[in-house]
Amino acid sequence: MGSILDRYGPRVCGIIGSFVLAAGSISIAKASSVHAFDAFMFGNILLALGGTFIFVPSFHMSNAFPKYAGTIVAVITGSFDASAAVFLFYRLAYEASSHTFGIPKFFSYYTVVPLMIFLAQVTVLPRNSYQTLPQLEQKIERAQDPLNDVHESDDDIESPTELARVWSKRKDRRQKKLRKLNQLVGDEEERQQKVDREEERHVISGVWGVLHGQPAHKQMLSLWFILITLLTVLQMLRMNYFIATIRSQYEYMLRSKAQAEQVNAFFDVALPVGGVICTPFIGLLLDNFSVPATLAVIVCLTTAIGILNTVPYLWGAYSTVLLFVILRPLYYSAMS
Repeated sequence: MGSILDRYGPRVCGIIGSFVLAAGSISIAKASSVHAFDAFMFGNILLALGGTFIFVPSFHMSNAFPKYAGTIVAVITGSFDASAAVFLFYRLAYEASSHTFGIPKFFSYYTVVPLMIFLAQVTVLPRNSYQTLPQLEQKIERAQDPLNDVHESDDDIESPTELARVWSKRKDRRQKKLRKLNQLVGDEEERQQKVDREEERHVISGVWGVLHGQPAHKQMLSLWFILITLLTVLQMLRMNYFIATIRSQYEYMLRSKAQAEQVNAFFDVALPVGGVICTPFIGLLLDNFSVPATLAVIVCLTTAIGILNTVPYLWGAYSTVLLFVILRPLYYSAMS
């Protein structure tokens, strides 16, 4: 997905993702009538792949309005966390329909989602990624240079009056472009303030630049890459397994179907709501703590969740859920 995004842009990724997502939905919807292979497993793999093709390229949207890039990223991350509400909506629909609104019907209707994504990609969303702030700053430098008003073709203009008129017209266009760029990324003072804030964040991080200038293969062989990748793999497996099996886990541990349903109902609401509420506080944490300190917080949270998830009491279940809904958005934001 990363290679396709780099070479062909977000639109191609979005179109591929919409087709893969649709194929996964249809596979799960028709799984009960397919006997040649495990269509549920195949459909889940396609859903995971399609989701990656759609979600990751969406981060370039933050460059559409660089002055508000942090807010846009927070909204995207918050939307990702809030998307967990689909579990809640499906359960409510399933129970309201007296269990007639089953998986085949749900995923048949769900194909509307990849269809809408496809239509958005080919009609509204940009073909290529929005330009980054450094690219826009290069445009600002060019727009500030009055020498760009003078072209080699000016030698062909004999009339001084006509030449002055051409230069004035070019100056007006250049200044108009500069005003638009300043509205987009902020004036010189705002840009300097942003640079100062970024430098302060880099100092706070404690590890900024540790791999700068290193070839890609050396970066990928470093302990920074290897250990964080292993942590990510384990955490993704752990978190997604917990989300998918929370009800059956607590039916076993609490020896009570009713209590497991209570925990599951609380979790269905807490997961999306917790992600949205925690997003601004996570931003403060990442801005004011070093990378090792942030990773230490993550390790402490994951360890606490692991311990509490073995406690066969209702308070342990609720404590696990509360810590989990804090960890999930923090982990995604910190790793990003």
